[in-house]
Amino acid sequence: MAGFARPSCVADHVREVMCMTAIRDKTQRGQSSTPLSGASLAAGGTMLLSGAFSIIMGVSGVARDRLFATSSPYTYWFDLTAWGVIHLVVGVVLLIAGLGVLAEKSWGRGAGAAVTAISLITQFMFVPHYPAWAIPMMTLDLLILFALTRFHIETSGGR
Repeated sequence: MAGFARPSCVADHVREVMCMTAIRDKTQRGQSSTPLSGASLAAGGTMLLSGAFSIIMGVSGVARDRLFATSSPYTYWFDLTAWGVIHLVVGVVLLIAGLGVLAEKSWGRGAGAAVTAISLITQFMFVPHYPAWAIPMMTLDLLILFALTRFHIETSGGR
């Protein structure tokens, strides 16, 4: 019997064989044991939407579309091309951070909150150019910030 491996099955006294099987652990390396929470899923999806909208707004600004108009100069005066580039950059970073949140990356929530706050500020500064767009986008950014920065408190009572 030298050179033979010990069998992995154990026979009991009534000639039944019980084999030990390996049960795959649900928590593999790099994956969390809990599924993505509803607020994180909503925040990530909304960040993708907000990023896509910002990119559309940026392309419109860079293309010198007649969509934007300012009746008078104001404190945060930038050329429309500059606003287009700002919206493009913020939109791309929002998309990346949204994908990070949805992929449950460790940097996703922090980066998402930071870039959403920057988006909120830029939308506020953009209000004189196109308030019908900037105000709903600010509302969207506030909802994203709420979803990313809320605390999840678990109770043992099942509620």
